[in-house]
Amino acid sequence: MTTQSETDPICCPQFDPTLWDDKTFEWNNKKFIKDRICTFFYMPCNFGKVMKRVIEKVTKAAANVPDWLCLSDHTSKWNMDIYLAVDKEIPDAENTTLSGKFYSKVYEGPFKDTGKWCKDYESVAKSKGLKIKKMFMWYTTCPKCAKKYGKNYVVILSQIE
Repeated sequence: MTTQSETDPICCPQFDPTLWDDKTFEWNNKKFIKDRICTFFYMPCNFGKVMKRVIEKVTKAAANVPDWLCLSDHTSKWNMDIYLAVDKEIPDAENTTLSGKFYSKVYEGPFKDTGKWCKDYESVAKSKGLKIKKMFMWYTTCPKCAKKYGKNYVVILSQIE
């Protein structure tokens, strides 16, 4: 964890939305490690514990997390898979890759607006002639850092056809 001072901790880097808003890009075997988070009606219950576990594995492997990218795949009301971007294979982790064409759009505001954001995202994608294959959420900062920065950016990112 990086700290600004002992009384003002910062654990999440500040997010630049211009790099991800309304962007289309391609990944070719982009490396991630995958883990699972328990949720209760889509609300994460052990997010911090799981993130600590995966970051420890990344640190032990002397690897990096490009863009601090961590995608969430809400598989049900009761769990979600996370995909943490890495720059190399990580021992004792579920290594996976993502390939294909992707579209991302940035939203800002309280998490309660997620439903509105998803509807808007689907509308924008449709207006661009994009067909969504798989949708991910990227919660760019933890709630404490979002409060500190005064912005709660969330990126919706989908693999598209």
